[in-house]
Amino acid sequence: MTDRESFKHYVDWVRDAHAMEEQAETMLKKMADRLEHYPLLQQRIVQHIAETQNQQRLVRAVLERLDESNSVLKDAAAKISAFGQGIGGLFASDEVVKGGMAGYVFEHMEVASYSALISAAEYVGDLEGATVFRQIKAQEEEMAAWLQENLPAVTLEFLRRSDNPDLDAKR
Repeated sequence: MTDRESFKHYVDWVRDAHAMEEQAETMLKKMADRLEHYPLLQQRIVQHIAETQNQQRLVRAVLERLDESNSVLKDAAAKISAFGQGIGGLFASDEVVKGGMAGYVFEHMEVASYSALISAAEYVGDLEGATVFRQIKAQEEEMAAWLQENLPAVTLEFLRRSDNPDLDAKR
């Protein structure tokens, strides 16, 4: 390990990743609760919630091993942001499609974050952290790929349900 400025940046980015996973969990739970007519999407989101909770534990373990702690302020801000996004979805008639698109974008942000963390971990000599971040990055890539593959079908199902006055398309 190094005591240079790069280590400080690295720790800050690991804290950011923890806050990002807190935000992801909050957003995913809000979305999963409102997807009763989209069971495949709901099932995959529930699976990713479990992955996200494990990712939080893994990132927290990296911080603990570095003798650092997560940022309570960053975690709280991330949760508040996710809560606001969740509340905003309540009023959108096309929430399932917009939520899917937002999820796809968020997954790619996570992939980018973990790509940077892998490089930073290697630079400061935290090879164990780099291994953890590779594992998490692969899960985020899998979720992004799933959304890319399945969002067209979710969109079509939403449109079919929207065209039928007897069906609820929103949930």
